Amino acid sequence: MNRWGVTIPFLDRVIAESGDLVGELAGLGYTDAWSAEVSGNDGFLPLALAAGWAPELRLGTAIVPVSTRGPGLLAMSAATMADVAPGRFVLGIGASSPVIVERWNAGTFAAPYGRTRDTLRFLRRALTGEKVTERYETFAVSGFRLDRAPKVAPKIMLAALRPRMLHLAAEEADGAVTNWLSPEDVRKVRAEIGPDTELAARLFVCVSEDADRVRELGKRMLAAYLTVPAYAAFHEWLGRGEALRPMSEAWAAGDRRAALKAIPDEVVDALIVHGDAATCRARVREYVASGLTTPVLAPIPVGEVTVPEAVRALAPTAS
Repeated sequence: MNRWGVTIPFLDRVIAESGDLVGELAGLGYTDAWSAEVSGNDGFLPLALAAGWAPELRLGTAIVPVSTRGPGLLAMSAATMADVAPGRFVLGIGASSPVIVERWNAGTFAAPYGRTRDTLRFLRRALTGEKVTERYETFAVSGFRLDRAPKVAPKIMLAALRPRMLHLAAEEADGAVTNWLSPEDVRKVRAEIGPDTELAARLFVCVSEDADRVRELGKRMLAAYLTVPAYAAFHEWLGRGEALRPMSEAWAAGDRRAALKAIPDEVVDALIVHGDAATCRARVREYVASGLTTPVLAPIPVGEVTVPEAVRALAPTAS
């Protein structure tokens, strides 16, 4: 099945004001709505509301961190969403970053691969209703059992950027979630997970023909992400290490302005979808043709095109 997703909440409104637009999505040809969890809304509540507004959509988290909730609480949240949207909820989990886990949530960011693997293994058992007592490599659980296991356990996908985590996603999870890559990069990621593993990616889309303005905005977005160690290593693996080295060095030296200036326009154009609506839709289809199962569009308001206009213009049924 060809999937075509969108990110909620939309960037121009709070989730409580999103019902009408979410309700349009299935009629426009969208199959999925995926949330995120960084420093805005939590990952679950927007999906719980969307489950009532758009009962046709598959709903997913992309992603919730494994180290900002305890394993049991994460299982409870997932079980609740699975009951709200039986058979159409996907739990996307991932390691997140030191800033989110430690600086913002007073947690410990350690052994990101191991913590993600162990959380996946715990959730597999807990979401069936099994009583779990287990000492994993990165944490221990004693006697946890959901009071009410979901009738349909959710699929679990892993945030994965490089081979080791991609292999784990393919071997033990139901798919991989990735981010900040080009259609050409999708081929390299797909080669690590094989042809049958679901691959989802959030694609940042600016419906605008003002390339200079998009690149200015895009460089700010890229600098915020690609200076995070996991993303820096991802793009080193993808082959952009030298192109991004001046940005990384300027950022490390505290010169934010120089870091933004050092990002090549070609990198922005590779990683952010932009142009008129037809150009953007064609670019998304390049991702799909390269092996992306589930594009999750994140329309960024630029210029005169509003978010609702962008959502409608980017729909697979638009022409």
